[in-house]
Parts: sequence; structure tokens; C-alpha cells
Amino acid sequence: MKNFLYIFITLLCATNCQGQGLLSDKSNFTRQDTLRGSITPEREWWDLTYYHLDIEVLPEEKFISGKNTIQYKVLQSQQVMQIDLQNPLKITKVLQNGKVLDVKHDGNAHFITLLETQKTGTVNAIEVYYEGHPKEAKRAPWDGGFSWKKDKNGNPFIATSCQGLGASVWWPNKDHMYDEVDSMLISVTNPKSLTNVSNGRLRKLVENDNNTVTSHWFVNNPINNYGVNINIGDYANFSEVYQGEKGDLDMNYYVLKDNLEKAKIHFKDAPKMMKAFEHWFGPYPFYEDSFKLVEVPYLGMEHQSSVTYGNTYKQGYLGRDLSGTGLGLKFDFIIIHEAGHEWFANNITNKDIADMWIHEGFTSYSENLFLDYYYGKAASAKYVIGTRRNIQNDKPLIGHYNVNNEGSSDMYYKGANMLHTLRQLVEDDDKWRQILRGMNSKFYHQTVTTEQIENYLSEQTEKDLTAFFNQYLRTIKIPTLEYSITNNKLKFRWTNTVENFDMPIQIETGHLSEWIFPTTEWKSKVMTSNDIQIDNDFYVNSKKI
Repeated sequence: MKNFLYIFITLLCATNCQGQGLLSDKSNFTRQDTLRGSITPEREWWDLTYYHLDIEVLPEEKFISGKNTIQYKVLQSQQVMQIDLQNPLKITKVLQNGKVLDVKHDGNAHFITLLETQKTGTVNAIEVYYEGHPKEAKRAPWDGGFSWKKDKNGNPFIATSCQGLGASVWWPNKDHMYDEVDSMLISVTNPKSLTNVSNGRLRKLVENDNNTVTSHWFVNNPINNYGVNINIGDYANFSEVYQGEKGDLDMNYYVLKDNLEKAKIHFKDAPKMMKAFEHWFGPYPFYEDSFKLVEVPYLGMEHQSSVTYGNTYKQGYLGRDLSGTGLGLKFDFIIIHEAGHEWFANNITNKDIADMWIHEGFTSYSENLFLDYYYGKAASAKYVIGTRRNIQNDKPLIGHYNVNNEGSSDMYYKGANMLHTLRQLVEDDDKWRQILRGMNSKFYHQTVTTEQIENYLSEQTEKDLTAFFNQYLRTIKIPTLEYSITNNKLKFRWTNTVENFDMPIQIETGHLSEWIFPTTEWKSKVMTSNDIQIDNDFYVNSKKI
């Protein structure tokens, strides 16, 4: 859930631009971009195994302090380790086995020289102490950090959000998507009058002598950096047990106390979501860690097993229908979209943020699959086709690699319409469902590349999708079917395409639907009618000449 949703508010009806190829990105990438976005030599020699983040949050001072214990396995013997932490937070000291280590600072990257020889295969740990006033979110979750807010009763209402910006905006870690920690303990100390909710399950709650309380949340599964969160407020809690594909799933809901009764009604979309998505994608990937919805003072985010919610208890997106069809008001957008990320972002995670279309394209597509499950295939198609009005075609969906650069915000609904088009090529809906379920099984709890996803889909559909993905992911061109029809003879070809683009497409003549197989060369076909329509389920343009 990222920039597109903000852009949508101001660019409701953005015009599609028909580019003739890859758009040039004029961004000037810096050394800091490379240090953040690449697998540096100081990162690649060690593999994350465990974090224990232990911090205290002082709401009135907007101040945090504490440490992160970073456990790792040595893959090859090296002595310098990169840890990331963003200004204005400061590392105060780093220890290994009680010995203070030297730290050299390069902007937001910090290079720690280890004293002990790092023997291949051993598991070691360092403790990184830090403190400061973390970056305050300007427009969470798009421009994130710490949200220091108050509820209507004047109680502190605090949350973190950091997709894109990076988890190192509020805690020290290996801030790259390729290496997910295997498990994690999150210990948060805050005023006793407030409750902190983080990822995973609450192991224990300890009351301290200084009128504070410490909550210990344990995450049993691998988790990506930006998926880690803290949420502090005057919360009430209610729960239910969902009978899922893997048995009993605890579903917990944390909301501001004043919103408890309406949340009990409104959050009925959560088990409905779980039923639909387990059908389409397979079992919820984090049974061991439970599922939570947590109210926050911003719109929402896909934090793993701790999905945050701020849609003000409205249907659609803050009461709006992003598709313009009315179908977007059949569900709470934030519950459905952000929870869909549990499968695409948290279970299957991009190795490089340049491939974030994997997160957002599939999850935006999950919105119409939710509708498909409850309202039928025609309704779901109408919805996803309706979302095309949000596509800008400003730049390709894939960003620049190794510099922490996202692709176009079109990754949401251009991505969804690409997948809807692919569903038509598969034809068999049960096979399509098995492909999606198989994807979540094959890449279970893994970080992946676009190439891996492309290869998987080509293999499972038994189609060479190379040109298909080059077209939709790597250019801003929308395929255009040029055609003419005279005396029941149809001539047709693809234009505005990449090399070797030959996607078949369905057309309708009268009450009949049939496939044609265009290439970039003219073809002809005898028809029974001079009137044809292009099937709107395919995300293409057409031009009668």
C-alpha cells in the first residue's frame, strides 16, 4: 500500500499516455541509494537468523531508546558488517560478547568492525544500542516514520510505517529486502495506561516500577523489515477463532476503546476476507503468529500478522469506490487490500523494491478475486476493468535495481489488469486458481525476483510469456489491435508492441465469442458478420482502420 492511493485522490481520471518505449528515469542516484539498495560486500557474508528489538517509547518527548540484538550465521569469513539506521537516530554503542566495537558512519549506513574471527558456519550476535527522536511521519503511510498523534480523548496514539523509506528509519537492522530474519522478539516499554501491539503473539506483559509496562511480542515466521511495527494506544481487544484450511486461526482486533462496538460489526469483513483468500491463494501463511487488525492514526499498512487499519469504518477507500462501478463499496478496501498482502508481500516478498509490482499487482488483483468469491466472475471483471481509469502509464512497473527504487505506481491497477488478462489466456478458472495457490506454496516464506515469478507463470500456464511480461512490466506501451473488416473479411495485427508480441485475444461477433491470433504482421479471417467487439477483459487498445 503505497504512493498510488495518494495519487488517486488528486488524479482520479489520469489520462493514459501511449509511449513508444521505456521511459527514461531522470533520477540521480546517490551513494546512499546504493548502500541502501544493493547487497553490499558488508551484507552478503552473513545471514540473519534472529532479532530481539528492545526499546522504550516516551510519547510526550517523542523519543525512543533501546537496542537491537542481531543474531546471524557466518556464510564466509569477513570482519566488517553493515547495519542501517537513519538520521536523526544515533547509534550509541555496539557490543559483541561484552566488547565495544568500532563503528564508522557513512550517512545512514554504519560499518562495524568485529574483533573476533568470524568462522564460516558459526552463529554469532551483536547488540546495537541507539536512541533519538525518530523521523516524524509527514503523510503516513506514504511518507512514513513515527506517527505521534492523540485520540479524541487526548491519549497518545502512536504508530510506525516505513515501506520504501525503510525500517531503519526507526530501528537498526539489515535494511534490505533480500534477507528476512527467521524469527523475532519485539519488546516495547511504554506508559502503563497504554497498550502496545506488535507482530506475532503476545508472550508476556510485564509491569515495571516506573509506571510503565513492557510487552513482549514473538514472531515465529520469517518477516520482512518494513513489516515490523509498533502501535501504541488506548486499545480495546476482541477476538474470534476462524476455522481455516490449517485448522484454528486466532483473529484478534485492537481498536480504540470508543470504537469497540462499531468495530465488532464492521470487522466482519476480516473472516470473509480470510475465507475468500484461502480459497484463491491457499492457507494463510502465518497461523503460528495469528492474524490481527490494529487501528492506527493513518490509513493502513500490510504489517505482517499485525495489519494496520485507519479507513474510518467506511466501505471502499475512505468511502470512495476506486473502480467507479459501485462494486468497490461492497467491502472495506483497507481490510481486503492490506490483508491480501499477507500472501503477496509478506509470504512472497520481492528481493529488490524495483520488483514491488509483485506485492502490489497481485494484491490489487486480490480485490476483484474477493468480489469473484462473493459476487461472481462478472462482478469481479467489471471491478478490475473499472480500475483502469487510474492507470497513468507514466513509466514501467519495474524500477531500477540495487538503488532502492520503485517502479510506477501503476504497479497497482496496471498490474491487476495484466493479471486479469493473463487469466483470460489460461481460460480454465480452476487451473488459474491452482496456479495462484501453487505460487504461494512454491515460494512460501521466500524472497523472489520478477524473473522467478515470470518463469513460474510461464511453466504453469504452459505458455511462453516472455513478450507478454516485457510488454506490460517493462514498457508503457498498451498493445493496440488494428483491424479492418470488409465483406465479412477481418484483417488484424498488433501494433505498439515489443518484439515477438503475439498474444491471442477473444472477439465477439453477434452472440458468438472466438479467438484470433494476431502478430505484428497482417492476418485475415473470414467472419460471419461485419460487426465485431474486442473482449474488454483484455487490457489492450483497439483501432479500426
